[in-house]
Amino acid sequence: MKQQQFKLSQLFDLHWDNYKENPKHFILPEQYKAVAAIRACRTEKLGVDHYVCQSCGEISYVYHSCKNRFCPSCSWKDTIDWADKMKNQMLDIPHRHVVFTLPHHLNNLIKANKNVLLNILFQTAAESIKDWMYQKYRLKPGIISVLHTFGEKKDWHTHIHMILSWGGIDSNYQVKQINGEYINYEFIQTKFRCKFEDKLIELFDHRALDHKFKCRIEFMRFIKQVNYKLWRIQFEPAIKTPTEVIRYIGRYSKRACISEYKITSIEGEFISFKYKNYKKLDYQGKPIIKELTLHYNDFFPRLLQHVPIPYFRLVRYYGAYAARTKAILKSLYAETYTAITDNNSDNYELPENPRLCSNCKTVKTYMYTVFKTKEGHRIFMTRFNPKKRHNKLKNNAA
Repeated sequence: MKQQQFKLSQLFDLHWDNYKENPKHFILPEQYKAVAAIRACRTEKLGVDHYVCQSCGEISYVYHSCKNRFCPSCSWKDTIDWADKMKNQMLDIPHRHVVFTLPHHLNNLIKANKNVLLNILFQTAAESIKDWMYQKYRLKPGIISVLHTFGEKKDWHTHIHMILSWGGIDSNYQVKQINGEYINYEFIQTKFRCKFEDKLIELFDHRALDHKFKCRIEFMRFIKQVNYKLWRIQFEPAIKTPTEVIRYIGRYSKRACISEYKITSIEGEFISFKYKNYKKLDYQGKPIIKELTLHYNDFFPRLLQHVPIPYFRLVRYYGAYAARTKAILKSLYAETYTAITDNNSDNYELPENPRLCSNCKTVKTYMYTVFKTKEGHRIFMTRFNPKKRHNKLKNNAA
């Protein structure tokens, strides 16, 4: 793993209190909560568990994490756990990485109607793929969709990363693989655009859309402007095994808005981070890595606009990977799922276990947890509850 030099919490600790007094944009409750969680993550504010080796006396400290979806530190561990779980539940056939991107002309409308329009984006992208797969091959594919609202520079860029099985199940729940790379882009693009716009117009007609259009004619002119360019859909070549798919696509797709490993400097009131410039490619055809420097007054609103909506599902499953269909497949192909689980294990690069003694290689014993209050006081607590233990013994005796 790369050496991490800077943490996002450093910039928040330095300038958040000043910024929130005079913000460029209104700060939502979930944004306040995300910043507070990032600042407290892995500090004494959330608690530090102390462990000791009973043989040699070595002490280690385990800092509690905030588990906020927007925290770059916590999302990395969550992504690894998710990837490890998902690779054992996927069909043992090739998969493709597909990206559905909405035109930037819709950005303001999406920001004003995040919940409803992002739900429609998930639905229409999956339905477009399923319609084409069924019409062409009479198959129901497995689809894992992950929402991103950010681009490389952390500006607003709404798109869906999709892990698509290159094949699927037929009406008899038989798993079949697609041979070849043929894709009818025009069919899928047209389906995607028409389905999304039909839902959009329906919301407008039912007055369920937050907008600034004076009348329906003006709204339909806006829709016509959006259609001047094709709606972008990108297919990447198929990857053979579920483990390779998750390693390449899954961990990338489910990542946090910004990776702390990309932060190159935090100096005074400015932060710099690396990003990929897809408009300029090197001699190998890969995007050139550039660096962007922003003042915290510009960086904070640009970053926080991507804080997830409370209780909004950022990862969704369709087709063969929907809950009901997946349950049927597991019952029919229990041996196949077991084989995938046993044979395709993946070893991720994780930090050393702090609860394991480096000298004796034995598991350490928990001692106590330390919390630090706003006033700077340190509170010592243990997980052992004498009263609870007494009641348990009393009930067992009875």
